[in-house]
Amino acid sequence: MTSWKKEDSVAIEDMPLDVKDEPAASSTSRNTADFYRAKPVVDRRIHIMGIGNVGSFIAHALRGIPNPPPVTLLFPRWERLKEWNDSPKKLTLITDGDAEVQEGYDAELAIPRIRYHGKEVGLDASSTETTGDVTILEGESAEPISSLIICSKAPYVLQGLSSVKHRLHKDSVVLFLQNGMGIVEEVNREIFPDPATRPHYMLGINSHGMHTSPDGKFTTVHAGFGTISLGILPHERDRKPDSPYMPKPKFTAPKDSPPLYPDPPDELNPEYPPPSSAKFSFTPNQRHLLRTLLRSPVLSATSFSPPDLLQMQLDKLAVNCIINPLTVLLDARNGAILNNYALTRTMRLLLSEISLVIRSLPELQYIPNVQQRFDPGRLETVVVAVANLTRDNVSSMLADTRKGMQTEIDYINGWVVKRGEELGIHCAMNYMIVQLVKGKRMVVQHEMDDSVPLVKPKQGRADTELDVREGVVEAPKEKL
Repeated sequence: MTSWKKEDSVAIEDMPLDVKDEPAASSTSRNTADFYRAKPVVDRRIHIMGIGNVGSFIAHALRGIPNPPPVTLLFPRWERLKEWNDSPKKLTLITDGDAEVQEGYDAELAIPRIRYHGKEVGLDASSTETTGDVTILEGESAEPISSLIICSKAPYVLQGLSSVKHRLHKDSVVLFLQNGMGIVEEVNREIFPDPATRPHYMLGINSHGMHTSPDGKFTTVHAGFGTISLGILPHERDRKPDSPYMPKPKFTAPKDSPPLYPDPPDELNPEYPPPSSAKFSFTPNQRHLLRTLLRSPVLSATSFSPPDLLQMQLDKLAVNCIINPLTVLLDARNGAILNNYALTRTMRLLLSEISLVIRSLPELQYIPNVQQRFDPGRLETVVVAVANLTRDNVSSMLADTRKGMQTEIDYINGWVVKRGEELGIHCAMNYMIVQLVKGKRMVVQHEMDDSVPLVKPKQGRADTELDVREGVVEAPKEKL
């Protein structure tokens, strides 16, 4: 009998999703346990970038499952890392008034790289594309990353990935958890242009509601229960354009083209197995990250196929295209767009363009019921339902605008405008909304820059000593 060693054991979530046919059993054949142990050992550590509400929620949930994986938090600034090191190094999640604490996290520094006009700029103000040098700043690690979850907002994904791109390899897996669309295409174009060295991707749609607790740092309030929908994107290295199970989409099919739903062939091509085939398997890192997330009851994660996940993304995109920008322009909560005839007409004009662009996407032409699912009338029903359900909430775009921060409008309505131009559809209403939201953000930013800080006498001290707010350095004033 084969001897068992402790180091030979693997976690349950690292077991393969399928078991291929093995030769007939013999006296020298391996047993089932040996078969699982023979699988390549993956790095179980999961790195999380973007330690905000979503990132803290994900990190807290991962450490709460049985046999949790090692979790490393990537902080973007020295000050933030120092706050963590000076704290008890614990994450707190408050649900229905009950606080649950998780610990055992590691922390690293990953300073976002500066980008101007879409290009990364080095410390000497030169473009890194011309030099080709990989800069590792003081305090940063160079250890490889096998599994990375990016929870940063969409405008900051490129800057964050630039700080760890040298640590990602072709077998790594990166999970994107952002609002909007077009992020993966932007990452491929700017960060990983070579498919041979490009990591594997996963996409996620988060519907949980979280906000920061005023009680203390590294504390998140789980305000709304939801789900996380996950999907693995096929890698270009693993597919071929002439694969019969990945047909090249076309806008208009010739008259002699095969029917839309042809009968399955009698004999399948073994070189291109369909996704539902028993021989279909994920890479070890994909399998590990997906199974780890699915094991968490708090996350309520579910796995979907790429076409299904794409349709779910477009559903959420249509909702965000209406609620987010309108609440920014109105400076009101989500429920303000309800029961307002003037806003309803605006909503319908936007949805008519959004629906036309989505129904014209070539990647959806082989999916049934697309015309009905993304009909303007149905999309309006979904938007009204979500706005009514979250009527007392402040949209994330409005919260960013009030702080003068960059919004995700380029990845929401801006994506509709961009894809519309590629398809020959002029989305004038959505283009106007994009410019209005950007203009509103600049107005708020200018007001914040021109604001005069309030002052008051410091309590318990002389009347001449002033307490200057808004972070301005204190300055005593002499008596007259």
